[in-house]
Amino acid sequence: MKKMEYLLIVNGIAFACCLINWLIHRHAKHASADKLFPVLALLGGTIGVIVFLLLFDRKSIKENMMSRVFLMCILVVQVVLCLFFQGLHGETTRYDIFEFFKMHKMFVYYLVAMNVIAFGAFAIDKHHAIKGKTRIRIITLLCLAFFGGSLGALLGMYTLRHKTKVNYFTVGVPCMMVMQAVVLFFFMNIR
Repeated sequence: MKKMEYLLIVNGIAFACCLINWLIHRHAKHASADKLFPVLALLGGTIGVIVFLLLFDRKSIKENMMSRVFLMCILVVQVVLCLFFQGLHGETTRYDIFEFFKMHKMFVYYLVAMNVIAFGAFAIDKHHAIKGKTRIRIITLLCLAFFGGSLGALLGMYTLRHKTKVNYFTVGVPCMMVMQAVVLFFFMNIR
């Protein structure tokens, strides 16, 4: 079976499984397919699950946030792996991250800025939590980590002891770090 055929079939099955589960449990208060999503995603059905979520279950709440974070990380890793295995890489594999950073200084500035902003956002949210003020939205904190600020978010979490009991941060941010390492490795080796 060709790769594209497999991906089409597994994404169709993932979409159908999510839809059937949703139709069966849509009137139940606590029914969710969130435990099914990671399994389907790891089998290659990430796009099918995301299409289902976009069409039928767009509301992100605390209870489903971890599966959404995991899905987005898996999607990015799968796209990068597909591009890599399609031959979009150089003849030799490069591992020298410092040489890459020397050649792409704007990228380094971006990463530094994102990590400082992420750390600052966690600090502000911790301060607001203590003072009882309006908090920074969870999705904002997660997006800052997802788009390059995962190290700053992790440092903010553990140095400030903030959000360390919430799985979509304690597990999600390290997942984002792994995803970002895969993306960085890919860009280091692109033609």
